[in-house]
Amino acid sequence: MEYYLSLLTDPAIWAALVALIVMEIVLGIDNLVFVAILSNKLPEADQSRARKIGIGMALIMRLVLLGGIAWVVGLTAPVFDLGITGPLDEHGRAMFETSFSWRDLILIVGGLFLVWKATKEIHHSMDHEQSGEMLDKKGHVTLSFAAAIVQISLLNLVFSVDSILTAIGMTTHIPVMAIAVIVTVLVMLLAADPLSNFIAENPTVVILALAFLLMIGAVLIADGFGVHVPKGYIYAAMAFSALVEMLNIFARNARNKKAAQNA
Repeated sequence: MEYYLSLLTDPAIWAALVALIVMEIVLGIDNLVFVAILSNKLPEADQSRARKIGIGMALIMRLVLLGGIAWVVGLTAPVFDLGITGPLDEHGRAMFETSFSWRDLILIVGGLFLVWKATKEIHHSMDHEQSGEMLDKKGHVTLSFAAAIVQISLLNLVFSVDSILTAIGMTTHIPVMAIAVIVTVLVMLLAADPLSNFIAENPTVVILALAFLLMIGAVLIADGFGVHVPKGYIYAAMAFSALVEMLNIFARNARNKKAAQNA
């Protein structure tokens, strides 16, 4: 009991909690975009249920990983080494790692899956007829509920491992991590339907979101090989691209409104 009281009365713990919640929400954007895009491919009656199940599974995975925190930390220990010397930078340091941990392998596999999935979805968006996929009455590619949940689960694991390792790097207090994870998932749950509806109503946003997933996949692969791209650069680029797309949407809506008035 004294431990929890000390946490409640320590301003540094509250500051760490706020910082961790912000960081976890930013990291959760990737997870949320993937869930939104995948759930939008389901029949309308199943979309909201799939989002709730997918985000609920993300919460369960994160809490389970928190419970096995010693195991999660062990994921960063090297499991094998290729035994080769990679290229060196101008400072004589290796440009990428040749030893790999389970975390590295999870990030690489998850990144490859994201790159494959995003590339496939972009191809479907560009050419439905040659995609070979089932289409609904509106010409949109459809997906079975079970397939959507399986794919969401796979990416949830990747993002959950990254999320918990980030939390471990910011604080050593498990209650703080648990609260941050719960708050983050609740925010994701509240934002899931509005984000999915916005993406569905603006087709050009789908391509932008898929491009984000493609970039995130490439960053995960690079991270798995020890090439660490600062996340701030990634999210700044995403924010700038989203701002430009919002301006395009406003301009397009203004033109449509003007054309309707002149008709």
